[in-house]
Order: sequence, then C-alpha cells, then structure tokens
Amino acid sequence: MAMQRKPTSARKPPLPSEGHGDIARWTSRVMPELHPIVVSLDRQIREAITGLQYAVKWKRAFYGLQDLGWIIELAAYDVSVNVVFFGGADLDPPPPLGDTGRSRYVKIRNLEETRSAELARWFEQAAHVRGWNQSP
Repeated sequence: MAMQRKPTSARKPPLPSEGHGDIARWTSRVMPELHPIVVSLDRQIREAITGLQYAVKWKRAFYGLQDLGWIIELAAYDVSVNVVFFGGADLDPPPPLGDTGRSRYVKIRNLEETRSAELARWFEQAAHVRGWNQSP
C-alpha cells in the first residue's frame, strides 16, 4: 500500500534559509533530464516575485514571502516537476490538479511547458495570495 502524504496542516513548514544557495544546491542534484526544467522554473519564480524567502525541506524547494508564508513548492520526480501553489484555489483560473484544500498544482514534463503564459500568470498571482504557514 502506498504511503499517503500528510496534509500540509499536519506538517511543520520549513524555516527560511539565508538566501538562494540552498535552492541552487537542490537544483544541482535533480535528475539530469529535469535539470533544465527546474532551472527555468526557479528563474521565472525569482523574476516574477520580489522579496522571496527560500528553503529546501523534504527534497523540495520552497518559495515564500514573509507576510504570506510559503507560496510555491517545486518537487522533482522521475518524469515531471510539480509546481505547487499553496494558495492555488484562489488563483484565476486555478491550476488543474489537487482539488482538496487550497493547494493546486501543475505537472511540468518538458522545457516548453515552462514557457506557458498561464504559468507566468500563476507566478505573478501567487505573490498576492496567502500561502502556507503555521498561523490561520
């Protein structure tokens, strides 16, 4: 039987690191086939959102804002990179996957998909939507 992922509310959020270095190290360790995808997504997130905080926990990269909490998570798997928007239910339109709670995500399987206008709009919108933190 496959293990179920704990809901976000049952997990402790990561602590912000001193800078982007942890994300850069995480990026360098993803599978070679996914490396260009992760590099592109990381660059786009940093260009779209100013004042970001960064963390790596559970082999995932987190991007957040001090006032909104963690707003985006990148998770690299075997054949895709999941881009999780912790306040994704509030985006217009919301990302298509993950229909429980506020989180929504999209699977990115190739470099071309990182260039979608919709993904860029989600990054911009995420900077204005409450994300995941310990307070309600």
